[in-house]
Amino acid sequence: MNTSGLDTSRLGSIVIAIDGPAASGKTTTARNLAGVLGLTYIDTGAMYRSVTLYVLRHGIDPENAEAVAQAARSIDIAFKNIAGDNHTILNGEDVSVDIRSPEVTALVSTIAAHKEVRLAMVNHQIELGGRGGVVAEGRDTTTVVFPDADVKVFLTASVDERARRRLLDMQRLGIETSLEQQIEDINRRDHADSTRQHSPLRKADDAVEIDTTHLTVDQEIERIIDLVRAAISAR
Repeated sequence: MNTSGLDTSRLGSIVIAIDGPAASGKTTTARNLAGVLGLTYIDTGAMYRSVTLYVLRHGIDPENAEAVAQAARSIDIAFKNIAGDNHTILNGEDVSVDIRSPEVTALVSTIAAHKEVRLAMVNHQIELGGRGGVVAEGRDTTTVVFPDADVKVFLTASVDERARRRLLDMQRLGIETSLEQQIEDINRRDHADSTRQHSPLRKADDAVEIDTTHLTVDQEIERIIDLVRAAISAR
C-alpha cells in the first residue's frame, strides 16, 4: 500500500468517516484502511446489529421504540482486535458471527430507525472517536456522527454487485441464501435506510463519492489514502 508522502505522525488526531448503502464495501474498506494507517476502527453498523441481536434474544418488540432504546442504552458494545480481525463484543460476548445472521439483517433497519436508539449509538460512537485517530463507517457517519471529519467518503456500488458480495459473505458464514434473496434484501434496506425519519442515509455535501463496483479493496484504500494525504497537507 502506497503511503509515501503521508505524514503518519499527524494521524493520531485525524477522523476518517465513511458512509454508503448496504454491502457497498464500507466495512472491509474501513477495517483494512484502519489497519494500514494504524488507526482505531469503529464499526457503527455492527453496533446497530448488536442492539438488534439483543432485541431478538430477549423477545423485545422491535416496534416498541421506548423498549428498544432502553436496551440500546443498557448494553455494552466494544471492539477488539483478535489475530488481526476486528471483533464485536456485546456484554462481554463475541457476537461477530451472530450479528450477521439473516434474522438480524432483516430487522436491523427497523431497529436503527428509532430516534432514541440512534441517539444512544451516536453518543457512544462520538465517545469512541472523541480523541481522533479513528476510521468510522456506517450510514450517517459523515452527516450526523462526525460531520466535521477530516476526510468524508461515500462508497457506492451497483445493486447486483452489492448482492453478490453479500451472498459471498453469507456463504463464508455457512448461511444458506441466494443471489435473488440478497438483491431483494439490498433493495429493501436501501429503501428503509434512505426514507427513515431519523438520520436517513444520504451523501454529505462535502463527501467524496467512490463507486466500488469495479474496484478492488486495495484500489479503494489507495483512493482514500490520497484524500488523507491531501487533508493532512491542507492543515
